[in-house]
Amino acid sequence: MASFELGCENEDEKINIPSIKGDGFSFRKLWAFTGPGFLLSVAYMDPGNIENDLQSGVKAKYKILWILLTSTLMALMMQRLSLRLGVVTGRHLAEMCHLQYPTLPRLFLWLMIEVAIIGADMQEVIGTAIALYLLSNKLIPLWLGVVLTVIDTFMFLMIDRYGLRKLEMFFAGLVTIMVVTFGYQFWIAKPDGVEIVKGLFYPWCENCDSSVALQAIGIIGATITPHNLYLHSGMVKSRAVDRTKLSKIKEANLYFFLECIICLSISLTVNIIVVSVFAHGLHHRTNADVMNICLDSKVPFDNIFPNNTDVVELDIYKSGVYLGCQYGLVSLYIWGVGVLAAGEGATMMGCYAGQLTMEGFLQLKWVRWKRVMFTRSIAILPTFFVAFFSTLPELSGLNDLLNAMFSVQIPFATLPLIAFTSNPRLMGQFVNGMAMKTVMVLVSLVVIAVNIVFVASSVFSAALGNWWLLSSVGLYAVLYVTMCGYLILHMFSNMSASQNKFTKVIVKDNWTNDAMDHWVHN
Repeated sequence: MASFELGCENEDEKINIPSIKGDGFSFRKLWAFTGPGFLLSVAYMDPGNIENDLQSGVKAKYKILWILLTSTLMALMMQRLSLRLGVVTGRHLAEMCHLQYPTLPRLFLWLMIEVAIIGADMQEVIGTAIALYLLSNKLIPLWLGVVLTVIDTFMFLMIDRYGLRKLEMFFAGLVTIMVVTFGYQFWIAKPDGVEIVKGLFYPWCENCDSSVALQAIGIIGATITPHNLYLHSGMVKSRAVDRTKLSKIKEANLYFFLECIICLSISLTVNIIVVSVFAHGLHHRTNADVMNICLDSKVPFDNIFPNNTDVVELDIYKSGVYLGCQYGLVSLYIWGVGVLAAGEGATMMGCYAGQLTMEGFLQLKWVRWKRVMFTRSIAILPTFFVAFFSTLPELSGLNDLLNAMFSVQIPFATLPLIAFTSNPRLMGQFVNGMAMKTVMVLVSLVVIAVNIVFVASSVFSAALGNWWLLSSVGLYAVLYVTMCGYLILHMFSNMSASQNKFTKVIVKDNWTNDAMDHWVHN
């Protein structure tokens, strides 16, 4: 059987949408469009998100849940633009970048997205390795866990040889495992529901220090992941949408968006659960407090919680040990299974994202196994060396920096996405309205401003005294601001583009590849 590829152009491999009389809502059609959202939502519940959630709970209790909610809503709006781009144009975001941008900006964008994918892979593969380390009672060291994760990821990727639906149901199963395992922790911990609601809807953080600010930036970076926007625009191409009919394009946009709402609601719930469990149990608790809990249990903890009055610093491994000490050994293993499901699913998604973006930006025409091996090697080799030469506490600190790094990369996905979906010559009747343009531009500008402040206050201060590091950070800062400025000018240029007879009604000409190339190159 031919292997399915996300974003495939072969109509025979795409899922057909049932024809149902009437214009009303249809659950059969929703089911036909359901699938990409499950793949997408896994990335919102990866080990990096989970670790950021539990650290947020320990450091800020429920106080920055509103940032998690706001970030998820912003991500939902961005994913809506991503899916609309793929549905309306038949091209995904990386392909559009290849067509629209000159060589140097295009290569810079690709490199930045590759950096984001490598960072995500580090979180996901290391998170999976930690889950194996935890479940095996430390019999599987981290470096071996990384190797096993790479091997089993390639095995799981073979599922797509048996059809897209089976692949999507596999991811739905992983999401179900995460909901059940993390939901169990919530049920047994019983956090304060009133405090959770207050944290979600009270947009303030009293008595919060710089460490909480870093967690807040990490939440934004972990939620609005740039490579997810590239990936989603490609995944929606897996449905056979008749783009010669305006009604079919509207239908696809509607059902894909409904599916996205459902799946991101699930991911938001899981993230809230993780924050709440550790906010309830460990906010302002010391290492000595947790050590005493473990001394009274049957869980071997090997003194990972020293006997001091420092506020406990958690990572995925320590969190599992704490849950085992507090609620019984079964809770430790259930936590490990949940993290394992999150890591395996997110690692597979990283593979697909790397393949899609590299093919789109560089127009690679290699056979599939060569593309997969090349894209995987770029991300996996740094991950292996980091896991081999690092300790668990060092990996925890790395996770915070990676989440902040994702936040820095966000404009390199959002600005091109806003530019293309705001171009009436490209999107026709489906172009962004003024309200959507305004909100999305403001969101991107706020993220850029936050990143500049973060770099100025955190990175530069850390680099003081090291002229090589300081000059490197300074050079990147100049490139970052310059590239963001270029993308902003390009975005406003796209917004001001006027329609013409050639593209005024995109469905009239079926928006063929020749038509696409015409407007791009003219």
